Amino acid sequence: MRTLFDQSEAVGEAAAQPQLNPGPPANNKWAPSGAHFLAGDLIYCSKASDGRICEMAGVEGRVALITGGSRGIGRATAEILAARGAKVMCVARNEQQLAEVGLEYSVADLGTLEGCARAVADTEQQLGPIEILICNHGIGSAHEKVVWEQQPEVWSETMRVNLDGPFHLSRLVLQGMVERRYGRVVYTSSTAGLVAEYAGSAYTSSKHGLLGLMRSVAQDGGSYGITSNAVLPGWVRTEMAERSARQEAKDQDISTDQVWAERAALYPAGRVATAQEVAEMIAFLVSEEASGINGEAIRVALGSVQ
Repeated sequence: MRTLFDQSEAVGEAAAQPQLNPGPPANNKWAPSGAHFLAGDLIYCSKASDGRICEMAGVEGRVALITGGSRGIGRATAEILAARGAKVMCVARNEQQLAEVGLEYSVADLGTLEGCARAVADTEQQLGPIEILICNHGIGSAHEKVVWEQQPEVWSETMRVNLDGPFHLSRLVLQGMVERRYGRVVYTSSTAGLVAEYAGSAYTSSKHGLLGLMRSVAQDGGSYGITSNAVLPGWVRTEMAERSARQEAKDQDISTDQVWAERAALYPAGRVATAQEVAEMIAFLVSEEASGINGEAIRVALGSVQ
């Protein structure tokens, strides 16, 4: 293994090797040890002014609670953080899907205070104090109607899961973060948290509300070493989005593939984002290196302005 400094200063075996580009390679991966970037047999590090090697601490050893962790963006995030050394607890309602992830898990209804309390208690008992909270669970809008036809029950259920749950989890976890003076919180909102979608009043309102919660946590926790941010994915081909695509295809009498082609056409890249791309942003925001980012709503939508 050869180690390089970021200013072309090499040590050990690498000292005799000319280095044309000591910066991180395009296909970098985080080293499990917490070093800067790993590429082949090279680890890229940073160097402090006093000569010490400053390894990027990332998330190694941190305890992370990830809701909606059994599939899609949540599962992708759990796998990334676990690979980078975090101790991960996945939470969802489907035990079979949770077991397939291969990480610690807790089965809970995150639309209730009792379910949220169970998820927090299970995490702390099995892994330790929670340092990273990722609220990723939610209900989509495939079953919604225009406002004047919307059933109050649909509104209430969406708010219970999409907004009440994240509030309960935040309230339960933040006290410990304040006491330890460290924490990372990320909420998965949506581009619908910025621009309303048709026939989706409950979903749109819940995702707008989630940004308000995120910004409140950023203000309340900012002086205690806590950051709070949100990711706003555009269309991602998850199981939840597939359900809405099937409903849309039925309503328009077209194929599901046509629906996804229309969705892809919304973005300059000509495709929808992947769960992995959203998960990578979440993984960065919960790292120690993201300490300067707080109260931000970050779109992961391939350049779309919608």
